[in-house]
Amino acid sequence: MAVSRRPTAQFDAPAHVPPYERDPQYGSDVVVDVLRALGMEYVALNPGASYRGLHDSLVNYGGNRQPQMILTLHEEVAVAIAHAYYKATGRMMGAIVHNIVGLQHATMAIFDAWCDRVPVFVMGGTGPMDVEQRRPWIDWIHTALVQGTQVRDYTKWDDQPATPGSIPDSMLRAARLALTEPCGPVYVCFDAGLQEMKLDAPVPLPDVRRYAPPPPVGPNPAALEEAARLLAHAERPVILADRAGRYPENLPALVALAETVGAAMLDKHARLNFPTHHPQNLTGAEDAILADADVVLAVDMVDLHGALSKRGGSTHVRGVQPATRAKVIHISLDELLTRGWASDYQRLPAVDVPLLADSRVTLPLLQERCAALVAESSARQQAVADRKRWLAEQQAALHARWQAFHQAHWNDAPLSRGRVAAELWAVLKDEDWVVACGGPMRWAPGIWRFTRADQYLGESGGGGVGYGPGAAVGAALALKDSGKLPVAILGDGDYLMASSALWTAAHYQLPLLIVIYDNRSFYNDELHQRVVADLRGRPRENAWVGQRIEHPMVDLAGIARCYGLHGEGPIHDATEIQPALRRALQVVKEEGSVAVVDIVAQDGLNMAPFAR
Repeated sequence: MAVSRRPTAQFDAPAHVPPYERDPQYGSDVVVDVLRALGMEYVALNPGASYRGLHDSLVNYGGNRQPQMILTLHEEVAVAIAHAYYKATGRMMGAIVHNIVGLQHATMAIFDAWCDRVPVFVMGGTGPMDVEQRRPWIDWIHTALVQGTQVRDYTKWDDQPATPGSIPDSMLRAARLALTEPCGPVYVCFDAGLQEMKLDAPVPLPDVRRYAPPPPVGPNPAALEEAARLLAHAERPVILADRAGRYPENLPALVALAETVGAAMLDKHARLNFPTHHPQNLTGAEDAILADADVVLAVDMVDLHGALSKRGGSTHVRGVQPATRAKVIHISLDELLTRGWASDYQRLPAVDVPLLADSRVTLPLLQERCAALVAESSARQQAVADRKRWLAEQQAALHARWQAFHQAHWNDAPLSRGRVAAELWAVLKDEDWVVACGGPMRWAPGIWRFTRADQYLGESGGGGVGYGPGAAVGAALALKDSGKLPVAILGDGDYLMASSALWTAAHYQLPLLIVIYDNRSFYNDELHQRVVADLRGRPRENAWVGQRIEHPMVDLAGIARCYGLHGEGPIHDATEIQPALRRALQVVKEEGSVAVVDIVAQDGLNMAPFAR
């Protein structure tokens, strides 16, 4: 049975609003005209007086249609919804935040989108800039000069148009820049006085098709030829990918290239880049594969230096050593989007053949050239065939070790990661699912089978906590009419930081399954405290202090029920997981609603020794 395609609940339909016809009367009406011309379907927002003019225009001029407002209870959720919506659809969504205070709430989510290279069209209001129009106190503390400076270091561009006639130019430039690779969020701020300004004459709206982003950038021919030569002649080639899967066509292109040259595949999982069970996918055995490599092709890597390094001493960088001395090829456009404020650009990697190009264009060209070079020599063809057989044997052995590990911890109490993942897979494997966040291929490898890039939307990008609930709702909004099942696997800390996102999902009747992996802790920081304690010769058993979400235990499923949603748990017994999931799944599919399942599980077990 497919997920219910019942339309969302009648959105907040305004009364007595005639059908939209372009006849702007105020500055904010022009903003709506441009959003409609851009094809913007939704704008997520939390209300604020600084954009009251725009709010009125969205409702009483645009009729709350294209874009439709998606009301949220926090600005971080609003931006996270737009972030995940783009990852699920490839279409940009807007987020509107209330001047200084709303923008400050949204900053972490904007930074996430920046690090994740996702275009989000963030808008806001300020002022009035004209002091003669300001109300005492409130308009003064909520006015900045210039507001965009707050997010300038992690947006591609910001602007504050000064006249109604400059609004189309500003917004079209923002959209073009956001959608041009490398993508990223933009911020456009509208002065409250400008929004409410009565127009003397209609503002001309240009043909937006003439302001579209440029096509993907191709590679330098000489560099492409050198990369193909290295790969075709390699004895132990490796393909390392991270964000390539943001474009679904890159996954089959990467597989074709790997099969052509007999390369091992290593997935860093910012997106899904390779099918998890392809016989050449050796993700999880990075140390052994990279140590033996003579050529590494890296594609859209977030941290290439880190991926090619071994670290010693602690979780901080002490004694970084290269994990490989292979020739390195890197396809990436990230050097076109580097700022000095945050070090999200990572440590500078050593690269022998840099290809400043879009992977969508480069991978098919590289595969075609490699195929021609391999075909020139029967010895190369035989070497490729031999490597592919060897890689398949290595992968089978790796998966056997994983399965043995999961089986050894099958009856653990609290529940092990592998047991939780296996129980989820047993219920969901035959569904047309999309994992919005919380990829089990990383924390319980070998159990779930991912075959397509669009089955996994990736994580936040910025490494903070609180992205998951908003991203889950964004994915549900994006997939609501597709028949696909959005699934989000959230940590309890992540869920608690932004659980108000559930209200938005409930209000718009979005089908969504949320599974909470509940270890009752901000567990990543417990690991850090253990490291510090070990280094200082202090008791590591105190690592839980100031980390544990216990005494009282939060009723996580009860939070869902307070929004009128279906909640299951807390579940401690593995035999209860599947029945609870099947009940939750029935609610999602038949009622088109949200269901939350809280599974209490252990902190996690180190699987690293079983990768080799």
